[in-house]
Amino acid sequence: MHLDHLRWLGGPNLYVSRPVAIARLELEELTGRETTDFPGFADRLVPLLPGLTEHHCSAGRPGGLLEAMGRGTYFGHVTEHVTLELSSMVGREVFFGRTVWAGAPGRYDVILECPRDEPPEDPIVERLLRLAMRTVTELLEGGAPVLDPELTAISSAYGQSRLGVSTAALAEAARRRGIPVRRMGHLNLLQLGHGKHRRMVWAAMTDRTSAVGMEAAADKMLTKCLLEEAGLPVPSGRIVTSAEEAVAVLTEIGGPVVVKPLSGHHGEKVSIELSDPAEVSAAFREAATVCEDVLVESYVPGRDHRVLVVGDRVAAAAELSPARVTGDGRSTIAELVALANTDPLRGEGHDRPLTRLTLGDTELAHLAARGLHPGCVPADGEIVTLRRNANLSTGGTSKDVTDRMHPDVVRLCRRVAATIGLDVCGIDLRLPDIGAPIPPESTGVGVIEVNSSPGLRMHLAPYEGRSRDVAADIIDQMYPPGATARVPLVAVTGTNGKTTTVRMVAHLLGQDGRKVGMSTTEGVYVGDELIYKADASGPRSAQMVLGNRAVEAAVLETARGGIVRRGLGYNRADVAVITNISDDHLGVDDIDTVEDLVEIKALVAEEIRPGGHIVLNADDPRVAAFAERPAVRRRKPVVRYFAQSGTNDIVSRHLRAGGVAYYTEDGWLVEAEGGRTRALLPVGDVAGSFRGKADYMIANALAAAAATRALGVPMSLVARGLLTFDPHRCNPGRGCSFRVEETPVIVDYAHNPAAVAAVGGLLRRVWGRDGVATVTLPGDRCDDLVMETARELARSFDRVVVYEDEDLRGRRSGEMTRLIIDGLTQERPDVRIHTAGDLKDAVGIALGLTTPGEPLLLLYEKLQPVADLLQTLGAAPTPTSQTPR
Repeated sequence: MHLDHLRWLGGPNLYVSRPVAIARLELEELTGRETTDFPGFADRLVPLLPGLTEHHCSAGRPGGLLEAMGRGTYFGHVTEHVTLELSSMVGREVFFGRTVWAGAPGRYDVILECPRDEPPEDPIVERLLRLAMRTVTELLEGGAPVLDPELTAISSAYGQSRLGVSTAALAEAARRRGIPVRRMGHLNLLQLGHGKHRRMVWAAMTDRTSAVGMEAAADKMLTKCLLEEAGLPVPSGRIVTSAEEAVAVLTEIGGPVVVKPLSGHHGEKVSIELSDPAEVSAAFREAATVCEDVLVESYVPGRDHRVLVVGDRVAAAAELSPARVTGDGRSTIAELVALANTDPLRGEGHDRPLTRLTLGDTELAHLAARGLHPGCVPADGEIVTLRRNANLSTGGTSKDVTDRMHPDVVRLCRRVAATIGLDVCGIDLRLPDIGAPIPPESTGVGVIEVNSSPGLRMHLAPYEGRSRDVAADIIDQMYPPGATARVPLVAVTGTNGKTTTVRMVAHLLGQDGRKVGMSTTEGVYVGDELIYKADASGPRSAQMVLGNRAVEAAVLETARGGIVRRGLGYNRADVAVITNISDDHLGVDDIDTVEDLVEIKALVAEEIRPGGHIVLNADDPRVAAFAERPAVRRRKPVVRYFAQSGTNDIVSRHLRAGGVAYYTEDGWLVEAEGGRTRALLPVGDVAGSFRGKADYMIANALAAAAATRALGVPMSLVARGLLTFDPHRCNPGRGCSFRVEETPVIVDYAHNPAAVAAVGGLLRRVWGRDGVATVTLPGDRCDDLVMETARELARSFDRVVVYEDEDLRGRRSGEMTRLIIDGLTQERPDVRIHTAGDLKDAVGIALGLTTPGEPLLLLYEKLQPVADLLQTLGAAPTPTSQTPR
């Protein structure tokens, strides 16, 4: 078998609400063959991966996979489970997998859950999948697969790419609060919240951490000066740039001293408790390899502590001990170190709660100074320290002492944080006992350092004592309890009317004084400003809107393509709007039927927040049925139906049950709740509705009214918004009316049978006769859909000019023209068809076919060339209210 391609869905998707990777596998020679065709396969696989015995599979209980292999199952399914088990072995905890047929014999899509904050397109999942494929193949060929060293290499790579302990804890704490979290690329940088509530945090450093405070904390000498001027206890010392100066400071202040790089971190090249000039000279040379400026300061006796201050509150305190092992009377120091490193809590760098122990030059020198070496065997219970400094990054351990802190120490630490000016800081203290009053003599306590981005793992998972949820403290500092992290979010999907409804909802929300972020097929807007021009109806554009600090409400067009290829770009919308569902995009992305489209669009309704609102088209049975889907019902939504008439059976039943609906009655748009009805606006006053004759525009207006009323927009503002939604300004390219000399030109994006039927019916109602259509259709639809759209055109127009767009979307030149002509003539043999080489020629021909006052429908693929051409022709925009009655 081989891997054809791999794609990632970063947001909620058709399979699960978490990220997944989808691998297209071609089984090749294994096509049609099952595990039972290879006797003994499972017996050889399970000893290699014993965790497979716990896999549930479809049985829903441990052992389900073994039962499936015993009955016989395909090897795409086996590969899925082997990949999941290998993932677990490297510490990558994921549980969901599914294997589905992908449209051809031996072709399967293997869907694999990915960790929520794994970077998109991270190579880890592909490496695991390929190792799984190789393992299965080698077993089938009678070989004995060796998982190491590849599994070890993958584990190491995963440790480097995953979020660090501190950042992962912050992400988890934020999600517990319901705060949206998004990891930025491969960094330990998190984006929290949406729109105007968006915040950023990088490990324990927030977007409001003072840059001045950071610089002060990074300069150890400046920190000492600031604290000393504030009357806070710091060890005496000064900066040196040579070994001779370092020895002179030793002589000046007396030993013992500490020698460390001025801008070092993680205890790197720090030497403590030195009294011999030769030791100080050697320590200077070590420190100078990190930074040419070296700090020599007096050594403060006592115990090492780290205190975390968040805001003006002490969140946690830990007592730190240097890297060490405890003898058992039998093992050497080297063996004890190796044994300690088998602890799964220990890892490289900062990816685990504890850091692996090493026996490097510093450790060997430390042992030698005590007459020890790695081959020594410590007595049972004897503690052997490996270093003098107590940093966790060099293998040290922590013990929680938060509850023992004396009020004097608490006050001292709060003063330190305020003096440096940090919202989150770690304070390194040395003092005899954190539970006792601060000694009156200045040498009894010392603030050693202040850290502007302190690690949290010593508090989250101390080696001894109680764990402290300091990540939640930081999140609460950023978002005080009760504060919101989200902006109101409306997601709109469907087949036709999505873009218009999105624009209309945004316009109505703007009446309420909100700065609205909007994503549509024409681009991303914040307020009236186009900030990104593209077909922006997928997850990337959604994240662009939600990450913009100016946005106070978001309206997101959510198209089929983005859902299928990348998943949703958000979770938990406040309002989901489904306009309608009909034939479109069939033959694209393995979507072959309208039922496939229903399943895709339903995700938008299923991914609302608990108690959120769904706005459904009661005139479309497929859409109306969304209210009864189990995944929708679990959200306990407020259902708001819209329909052309209140006599709709679904609306009537809903109102009798006390529900809310929007429809037209006696020439008015109305809002009804139970037995109470409120008039909103005369139907003929809806902007862009051609005096109410555009049924589809009225449907869009009802949907927009329902969505904005769900967000609390007053009725009067909704009415004003619908009245002022000028198509030329607010909805370009959708139902816009122009006049070229005596010819009305209607520009629209209709590109499927339902949309063409709607706009064709409108022109007949407004002008009372067949008009001329100038047509291009997107080439990425299947032939049957193109033909049916052309047949629908023939039902409304007796003269059609066909042209091809510059973007053929994979078609050969002339192919789309032939398909459209075939569809037109099949439906209406007497239809007059003209072909044109491009848009300009097509419009010129069409204008020559019209009689005075006869309408011309112009369908397009790209709006800008149409706008440019109309300007060249001197076309004058005309309000739809000025069209014939």
